[in-house]
Amino acid sequence: MSRSFYRTRIKFCGMTRAGDVRLAGELGVDAVGFIFARDSKRRVAPAEARAMRQAIAPMVDVVALFRDNGKEEVREVLRTVRPTLLQFHGEEDESFCRSFNMPYLKAVAMGGRDEVNARQLQVRFPSAAGFLFDSHAPGGGGGTGVAFDWTRLPTGLHRPFLLAGGITPDNVFDAIVATLPWGVDVSSGIETEPGIKDGYKMRKFVEEVRRADCHEAG
Repeated sequence: MSRSFYRTRIKFCGMTRAGDVRLAGELGVDAVGFIFARDSKRRVAPAEARAMRQAIAPMVDVVALFRDNGKEEVREVLRTVRPTLLQFHGEEDESFCRSFNMPYLKAVAMGGRDEVNARQLQVRFPSAAGFLFDSHAPGGGGGTGVAFDWTRLPTGLHRPFLLAGGITPDNVFDAIVATLPWGVDVSSGIETEPGIKDGYKMRKFVEEVRRADCHEAG
């Protein structure tokens, strides 16, 4: 696809307040994420996410993030929250991820030493709608606020991918220009503390993404 007609998708993750969800929609964000991983500082209960869902603007995706949650936990979120996309950050395999009959993203840990092979990744998760490359180490959780070396992204990937991990309003322009991702995913980079988003940083982040898109189109 020509970059002249390209728009980088934006996902704000780790939402815990309805006001932040509402502002994300006003800023034109493409997706908001609710975290249900048990060890996350930004974890919300399904009932809390359902209440915040009322603040989501039309045509904004609702992403439910899991990390080694049980099947019944995932099903409860599906019933209660009605997400449009799932995101798996743990050791979930292909059969588990596709068992919910919903599109999903599989997170890939880039904080280890091993190189990630695009072909092997796509063979392991043939039904994934896309992949999310994050800076956490294998077996760890996201939301670290630390970026990884973007030159380590695998080549030859034939699926959309999102770039995550340590992205902020100050570096998202460079991140997009360097990696040309389908989308960018941010949590700690737009916060004052875990789960508490900063309106100025949210707005600045979106502005920098659009500036990068204009730069690429030019």
